[in-house]
Amino acid sequence: MPLRVTVDRKACLACGAAPSVCPDVFVLDGKNRVVDKYSVSLTDAVSVGEVPDELGECVKKAAEICPVSAIKVAPI
Repeated sequence: MPLRVTVDRKACLACGAAPSVCPDVFVLDGKNRVVDKYSVSLTDAVSVGEVPDELGECVKKAAEICPVSAIKVAPI
């Protein structure tokens, strides 16, 4: 089941944790965002992406490691 990944870019500290544990999905571009391949929406405030199930563990780990809980993961 695909997953929706939402990054609260206003809360993001730009620490680089998510891209370091899940570089296939996240990139640091001033603030963290979903890479273009999986991006469905990008603003200064939020980055939303849809990722395949096989990247589920990766995005969940990134959400867990985020020090300000700026990443949310939910089934689509």
